[in-house]
Amino acid sequence: MSISRTRLDRFISERLSINRRDVRLLVAQRRIQVDGRPASAINQVIDRFSQICFDDEVLQSEQPTYIKFHKPTGVVSATEDPVHKTVIDLIDHPKADQLHIVGRLDYNTTGLMLLTNNGHWSRQLTLPGSKVEKHYRVTLQNPITDDYAAAFAEGMYFPFEDITTAPAQLTLIDEFTADVVLTEGKYHQIKRMFGRFRNPVVALHRSAIGELTLANENDDLDTGEWRELTLREKAVLDGST
Repeated sequence: MSISRTRLDRFISERLSINRRDVRLLVAQRRIQVDGRPASAINQVIDRFSQICFDDEVLQSEQPTYIKFHKPTGVVSATEDPVHKTVIDLIDHPKADQLHIVGRLDYNTTGLMLLTNNGHWSRQLTLPGSKVEKHYRVTLQNPITDDYAAAFAEGMYFPFEDITTAPAQLTLIDEFTADVVLTEGKYHQIKRMFGRFRNPVVALHRSAIGELTLANENDDLDTGEWRELTLREKAVLDGST
């Protein structure tokens, strides 16, 4: 049985084929365990990754999957596409068909991507209020002038959506290269912001999400490579929200 979020009594009733009223007694007798602890109430909310036990029987024990991926250019940020190769096509994982993308990258944008089958976790990372920083290295067609940084920091108004972007940080690397830090992800946001200066983006690479980068102490993901997050990396990301 695979669930998203539901009440404990509903899950137990369906799994054990008993009346919901009978679940109350099992909870009172402390025979139902949720994540290693006695259930607190019959209306306790559980999800597909809650470990549920009845006496010594494990009723549900699915582990979530968290993957970091170094996206190459020319790959679609989608789970399926009739024409182009997708991110999922490059991830040889037994749960690949369950994964969804946490923050998309454009077709020709490279860099760090996250994938998971835990919808609650991905929502926490992408909620506007979480303000998780995304770091990008941008290469421009024309020279960058001094007024770019102030315009990014002030935010830009896009009349089509009637929105103003949140303040963004731009740091000049050289005449044609800059690092940009965003706390949101509007549609083609970086390209559109530089478009205000009529300066086309030649290359775009996401180097970090929060404190998480493509590398850790032991390895560095090459283009097109992926692996599951370590417990330490997961904790770093959770600390960013």
